[in-house]
Amino acid sequence: MSTKLTGTMWNQLFQQHAKSGMSLQGNIRQMLVSAILDGQLPVGIPLPSGRELSAQLGVARNTVVLAYQQLVDEGYLVSRERSGYFVNADILAGRLPAQTTPHDRPPADGPDWGRRFVFRPTQQRNIVKRANWQDYPYPFIYGQYDPILFPTADWRECSLKALSVLDIHEWAQDMILRDDDLLVQQIRTRVLPRRGVWASADEIVITVGAQQALYLLADLLMSTDTPVGVEDPGYPDARNIFGSRTGHLLPLPIDEEGLMVSGALHNCDYVYVTPGHQCPTTVTMPLARRQALLQMAEEADFVLIEDDYESESRFQGDLTPTLKSLDRNNRVIYVGSLSKNLAPGLRIGYIVGPAELIAELRGIRRLMLRHPSAYIQRAFALFLSLGHYDSHHRRLSAAYRERAQVLTDALARHLPEVHPVPISGGASCWIVGPDWLDAEELAQRAEENGVLIEPGNVFFMKTAMPRNCFRLGFSSIPIEKIEPGVRALAEVLRHLKPTRPR
Repeated sequence: MSTKLTGTMWNQLFQQHAKSGMSLQGNIRQMLVSAILDGQLPVGIPLPSGRELSAQLGVARNTVVLAYQQLVDEGYLVSRERSGYFVNADILAGRLPAQTTPHDRPPADGPDWGRRFVFRPTQQRNIVKRANWQDYPYPFIYGQYDPILFPTADWRECSLKALSVLDIHEWAQDMILRDDDLLVQQIRTRVLPRRGVWASADEIVITVGAQQALYLLADLLMSTDTPVGVEDPGYPDARNIFGSRTGHLLPLPIDEEGLMVSGALHNCDYVYVTPGHQCPTTVTMPLARRQALLQMAEEADFVLIEDDYESESRFQGDLTPTLKSLDRNNRVIYVGSLSKNLAPGLRIGYIVGPAELIAELRGIRRLMLRHPSAYIQRAFALFLSLGHYDSHHRRLSAAYRERAQVLTDALARHLPEVHPVPISGGASCWIVGPDWLDAEELAQRAEENGVLIEPGNVFFMKTAMPRNCFRLGFSSIPIEKIEPGVRALAEVLRHLKPTRPR
């Protein structure tokens, strides 16, 4: 039952909301709304006066009064002359459920959920990242952002512009099958041409990251027996997504030039490939092999799914033309990401393909979630149109180039027994360790010493997978932490090294 809150209780409530990043007035409003909706404030008892509450919380009286008044305007409080502020009883009407008596024992005849699952995603082998990775001194993990490099002021500007009356009129409606026209235009004219890709508006669909793009393609194009070729080693999430649709996944070997063009491709209907920076080895497929791959796609009648997940991220030399830019017969479906190098949490990707395919992908997407957040689409469109995306990419490339060099030097100095693939771009380094190394054990021991790395076995599809490979990401680790982190990793590795028999 609710009781009148004391000064100490008000202080405790306020402290719970004091770290939310809001203003003091916002914190007070949030505190009061939570207390009202949680039933902690009695309806018939007045709240402390503005003077009383400001003294209890140690804030200005006007801050409390303004918070009270805004909650009156929003219907949470009512103001009674000479009596003060009270909880509006109407705000709680129908909100609290009737009290129910708990069951004495659990139901004996509940569903057998294990028998009902079509498949178990939780049993697939996935990349696992610590949720609290930022608490570790040396987080060599891939796919996270560095808050120091995030263009906070530029993104805030675009977010605020997207909240103008005219922009709200555009994105607040249910777009159903459509995407933000400005974002599609920016992708067509600013993003794709740099990769040699030209597309009309009806050949582009926006997705919730490249992840959803792959899921939509699997949903639309693959059945239980569709033969799909995946790189081995390759991207685990693509393997798992396609594997959730078909039981006919074919591992395709990788060499120092990426996916090998071999007779194994003749058995595929679709081939998933990461030619720009192969995942996870980071090697770039040269032009001659790209042309050979496209020629074989023609001869064997298969379709290529090109995941250009680190587009434009090359440190030296010219960018190699994408498969899509070389494609003349709609043999390539192009998947890209806008948010990967900005902030993965924004989740903005896209698919480029023939209009007929894109129309059906929009239909599948509508069944799933209608469309990605129209507000985020508009903010991203403004971020592109105002030149912020290009500026951020230049700063990011310079920072990654510098970090890659520091990492390369540190590996040569402290871990000469390992063999890193030369870093030509992107934000990670693939490393082949000594034959005796178990990278899973290395990762566990390294974590105990504050170093996070990614064991490589999850990238392999084959049962007899190498156990001595691992990946070091450098997108989210400060540059000054790279060398001491590698030194700490080297100490762990040497402790694991087996002693030679006498």
